[in-house]
Amino acid sequence: MASTGLTGDSADQPPLDTALGQTAAAPVPVLQAAAPDRGLFANDISRQIAATQSSTVNPAEPVEAGGRVQNVLKRALALLGTPYRWGGTSTEGFDCSGLVGYVFRSALGIELPRVSREMATSGEKIDRNSLSAGDLVFFSRRGRRVDHVGIYVGNGNFVHAPRTGRDVTIPCLTEGYWSRKFMQARRVSGI
Repeated sequence: MASTGLTGDSADQPPLDTALGQTAAAPVPVLQAAAPDRGLFANDISRQIAATQSSTVNPAEPVEAGGRVQNVLKRALALLGTPYRWGGTSTEGFDCSGLVGYVFRSALGIELPRVSREMATSGEKIDRNSLSAGDLVFFSRRGRRVDHVGIYVGNGNFVHAPRTGRDVTIPCLTEGYWSRKFMQARRVSGI
């Protein structure tokens, strides 16, 4: 059975791709708090992308823990503005779980389950007050079952592909709509 990369899998194997290395562990960028339900504006996002691109990548060295998170955040932030597409798993368009899967696969070589409800059953469950950048955050928009996922980026914000007609964006997790829809968080092993 192949590992999904979520903490708690039966196969505790390192991620497949160790070619993404860093000469020094760069600090994880901290996103500034956004107005409730409004997300970050383009100039805020540009600063965050610039901050993540300042690290030096050396493919000959293994990726350190902070570097792995940095790679996930860099990849996720680079996809801001990509259109939502139901069932989408590529840069042509993403649904929520397609975005999360693409980010972890392309940044670290970690394969995650395809849909949010399956992602939410594996891995180490994390308390909302203990969230760290790179953790997966899960929501229920229509009841009690997980039906949405995003990647926590820090400072009360997460990146996700929200719905048809919207693009990949960064909303606030601590106030407003998404705060009320939050169900749980999980930590992916290897980051």
